[in-house]
Amino acid sequence: MKDIHWFPGHMKKAKDEIKEKVKLVDVVIEIMDARAPISTRNLELEELCVNKPRLVLLSKQDLSDSEVSSKWVKYYKEQGFEALLVNLNNNNTKQIEQAVNALAKDKKEREKRKGIKPQPVRAMIIGIPNVGKSTLINRLSKTKRAGVENRPGFTRAHQWIKVSDTFELLDTPGILPKKYDDKETSINLALIGSINENILPNIDLSMHLIYFLSKYYPKSVLDRYNVEINNIDDEEKATHVLEEIAKSRGFLLKNGLNIEQASKTLLNEFKNGLLGKISLERID
Repeated sequence: MKDIHWFPGHMKKAKDEIKEKVKLVDVVIEIMDARAPISTRNLELEELCVNKPRLVLLSKQDLSDSEVSSKWVKYYKEQGFEALLVNLNNNNTKQIEQAVNALAKDKKEREKRKGIKPQPVRAMIIGIPNVGKSTLINRLSKTKRAGVENRPGFTRAHQWIKVSDTFELLDTPGILPKKYDDKETSINLALIGSINENILPNIDLSMHLIYFLSKYYPKSVLDRYNVEINNIDDEEKATHVLEEIAKSRGFLLKNGLNIEQASKTLLNEFKNGLLGKISLERID
């Protein structure tokens, strides 16, 4: 599988603007997908925000393996960050607001010492595409202030959004690193929808997913398609699984089974949580 290069012009411009505007904020909220917390980090963005208090949000709680995700929360806390596992489709954002206010404690104390009228806490949201930045803004502001689509690269502009008299947010576009040399990372990002699904062949992605599910979540495919996937460790066995999925769903062509349709179905149903709560990356 080829290396992935994905750095449109708007991403370079957005990165440059983040470098400038991070000076204006008190707290940085970094969102990662709980299913792949390492793959969905952008270390280039983290370097820009190194001197700011950081809240790490592991999103997609409703799609991730809760046991695995709780270990990731513990891991990031041990790294010195405040960390929360969240479902951004849930309207309850009180825990997030409390965490941001706690991280801005030093700012508030400085203002008090200097006799300055308390200023709103300003937070910047960073992350790669499709991890939930716009959804978070809409939940916090209790209105549809940011556009939301389930495709990478949808948010293109920076915008300040007033959450309350004491809290403001700066939304930023999702930005990927210039290049992914690690093919495992590229595959994970394609599986969860953070890079354009057309960049990698569906068959390659679905076979990788079958290998992974066979090792960690074999019951997910059995329950969904009534197909056994124990010990799938080569292309022939993985192809057979796709053939069985095609049979179970009636994906037929004039001259045989529609493997491509079976592959797309497997990938889409994984991405949408229909195979169950699954995490692609583990601490160990």
